[in-house]
Amino acid sequence: MTSGLLTLLPELVELAVFGLGSLVLSGVGVYIEQFALSMVGSGQPELSVWAAVMGAMAFGFSYLLATDQFRPRLQRFLDANADRQ
Repeated sequence: MTSGLLTLLPELVELAVFGLGSLVLSGVGVYIEQFALSMVGSGQPELSVWAAVMGAMAFGFSYLLATDQFRPRLQRFLDANADRQ
């Protein structure tokens, strides 16, 4: 039983890293977009546009990480474990 859990550990760590990475990037994107909105309110449109673009890039990277890395690995993990049972 222990050897079975040890074989799953690298895959679970990999899934956790990609899932948490996507979550953190989304949070960073929200924070940067809030910063961009506050800069509009304080009368600094150039900084606001720059921050909005950076926030959009964080959201884009988060989406790509979730769809290109996390989802296929999760599906592969679930399929492999369904075959074991």
